[in-house]
Amino acid sequence: MSLPTEPSPRPSPPSFLPAPLRRRLETVQRRYAHGHDRPLLGYLALSSTYGVGALTLGLLVRRHGASRISTRDLALITVATHRLSRTLAKDAVTSPLRAPFTTYSGPGLPSEVNEEVAPQKEGTQVGHAVAELVSCPFCLAQWVATALVAGQLIAPAVTRHITSTLTAVAGADVLHFAYSALERLEQKAQDDS
Repeated sequence: MSLPTEPSPRPSPPSFLPAPLRRRLETVQRRYAHGHDRPLLGYLALSSTYGVGALTLGLLVRRHGASRISTRDLALITVATHRLSRTLAKDAVTSPLRAPFTTYSGPGLPSEVNEEVAPQKEGTQVGHAVAELVSCPFCLAQWVATALVAGQLIAPAVTRHITSTLTAVAGADVLHFAYSALERLEQKAQDDS
């Protein structure tokens, strides 16, 4: 994930905030960013959204009375989180989901693409923050894991099917890479002889 090559106009805090608070936020943002495009208010909006979502899921889990996840299910969730966060953030076929916030910058690993943060409208920080989130598998992993853990506690059978499928896909990915590596070794051995 990389930032746009041309800096976008520095967004300002929302006009509905009181002037002293807006000035303070602008000062903090300027000091923090050192001239880079760092959308602190966008990050705050996404963090708040995550917090509200996690709290809501927590309340649903509490209502269902579930509170334990087996080691087996945690292992499935771990691998499934890796696979689903990469699928959402990097797969070519999911690029239409990211396109409103990102721009294509070139091919990535097999079946993956690299994208950059798309230029956002002036004053918009949330779009930039969303672009960073949806194009970064490491960033998405927290959101995906939270949803899968909640799913396991609320609807374990369905979630177990989903996590099992994603784990099988992740295992297949490993086998594809191993097979490709063996093909390259074979080709190198033929070239050297």
